[in-house]
Amino acid sequence: MAFHEFSVATADGGSRSLEEYAGRVVLVVNVASKCGFTPQYEGLEALYKKNRDRGLEILGFPCNQFGDQEPGADAEIQEFCSTNYGVTFPVFGKIEVNGPGADPLYTYLRAEAPGDFGPSAGRLYDHVKATRPEAIGTDEVKWNFTKFLVGRDGTVIRRFESTVTPEQIESEIADLLD
Repeated sequence: MAFHEFSVATADGGSRSLEEYAGRVVLVVNVASKCGFTPQYEGLEALYKKNRDRGLEILGFPCNQFGDQEPGADAEIQEFCSTNYGVTFPVFGKIEVNGPGADPLYTYLRAEAPGDFGPSAGRLYDHVKATRPEAIGTDEVKWNFTKFLVGRDGTVIRRFESTVTPEQIESEIADLLD
C-alpha cells in the first residue's frame, strides 16, 4: 500500500481516507498531552497556519504507548488541543504506533523511514536506552512527537525524531512546498 491508500480513525469514531491529502505535503506526528515535548503543539500549529495555504497538512495521532502520557479519551484530547494550543490541524483518534496493535499507517511509515535514532538524540536516547532498550536499532517509534514527512505524491521522505522541533524542519518543508 501507499500513503494515500490508508484510512485512519477520526476522533469522533469515523474514518478518513488519506487520499484526501493527495497533492499536499504532509507531516504525520504522534502526539501526547502530558509529555515534555507537548509544547511542540505550538510550533506545529504555527507551521500549519503559515503553510497550509501553500499545501501543507499536519496530521496528529494521539498515542499512549510512551510513559502513559496520553491517557485521555478522544474527546478529552480534542478539548486539550483546542483549549491549550489552539490546534486547527486534524488530530485523529488515539492509536498505537508500535507492536502488534500498531495502526497499519504507522507500520508503513516506520518501514518507509526507519530513522537514525542514536546518541545524537541526547537525553532522549539515554532515556529510551534505559527504559526501552529493545527499541534501539529498530524501526519503532521511540517517543511522542516523532514526525514523518510525506511528499505530495505520497512518498515518505524522512523521519524526524522527537527532539527535532517544528521550527528546525520548517525550511525543509518550505522547499517541498515551493
